[in-house]
Amino acid sequence: MTANRIKTLLIDDHELVRSGIEYLLTDDPDIEVIAVGSSGEEALKLNEKLQPDVILMDLNMPGIGGSEAIKRILRRDPEARIIALSVYDDGPIPHQAIKLGAKGYINKGCPVDEMIDAITSVFEGKNYLSSSVATNLIFSGQEPEKNVFSQLSERELQITTKIVDGHKIADIAESLSISPKTVNTHRYRVHEKLGVNNDIELVKLAINEGFLRNL
Repeated sequence: MTANRIKTLLIDDHELVRSGIEYLLTDDPDIEVIAVGSSGEEALKLNEKLQPDVILMDLNMPGIGGSEAIKRILRRDPEARIIALSVYDDGPIPHQAIKLGAKGYINKGCPVDEMIDAITSVFEGKNYLSSSVATNLIFSGQEPEKNVFSQLSERELQITTKIVDGHKIADIAESLSISPKTVNTHRYRVHEKLGVNNDIELVKLAINEGFLRNL
């Protein structure tokens, strides 16, 4: 182990994904995964306790979620170097993560070499976008700011994603550790913001806006 390895904090609520990423990174001589967590709340505690060089942060997690954790960490430490992890290559989610202050954004399915490049680049003070994300941002026919879904909050995006993917309210509530009543409150706000009357219209809008391409 070299003296100056990049201390990396890994946050993801899926144990298989978390373990897989940790395993892949252990072979790199310049990166050390110093701790792992499964929620935004854990990210806050571990970041404050361990002061990592780089944080790999899943966006879609129960509790406060990854985006809210990014906001709170950067509020305490504006110099924190955070890379957002997600399964989405395009649409409003990558843009929102960058807007929140994440220094990098990578797809969970990217090659390990790309993940290592992202960690190294962000550690060196650079910004990094996964190649698939960068390509979609460049060649998208619609700027992220003009996508109607960009006006939604992170929690509203989480719930919208699950609704258009066919999840029931009770299942959404359980996966996000919130009550069904809270899910419905966010759901009605989404309908109001997007100008739709029901979930069927929401799905149609998602298709028209390209929001469903990576579900």
